[in-house]
Amino acid sequence: MKTIEVVAAVILREEKVLCVRRDEHEKEYVSLKWEFPGGKVEVGESREEALVREIREELSVDIEVSEFLMTVEHTYPDFHLTMHVFKCVLDQGEITLNEHVALKWLSVDELDQLDWAAADVPVVKSLMQA
Repeated sequence: MKTIEVVAAVILREEKVLCVRRDEHEKEYVSLKWEFPGGKVEVGESREEALVREIREELSVDIEVSEFLMTVEHTYPDFHLTMHVFKCVLDQGEITLNEHVALKWLSVDELDQLDWAAADVPVVKSLMQA
């Protein structure tokens, strides 16, 4: 089974967390699910560099990576995902959704109201317990 290594950002602004929703997809397990933005680490990049690049590509904003939160290992039906999650700060700028169909800014105690992608669920649980 293929393993994919990705990074994800828990982006904070004014004590709210950015949540983004995927578009419809042929794979039902990710179609229209909510997630923390991010993407694949390219050869030669640090995880932090990959995260800054991916957020710029997906949301057209710059972030500051502030701390490592956790690594999630999750097996989907057709691949294994290793996801390194970082807390990040968005100070300013207007988000443009280049790869997602919706966004919400939620307080930590509201996060469980969304239908999250399975790999993101442990992150939500960890944030809500902190």
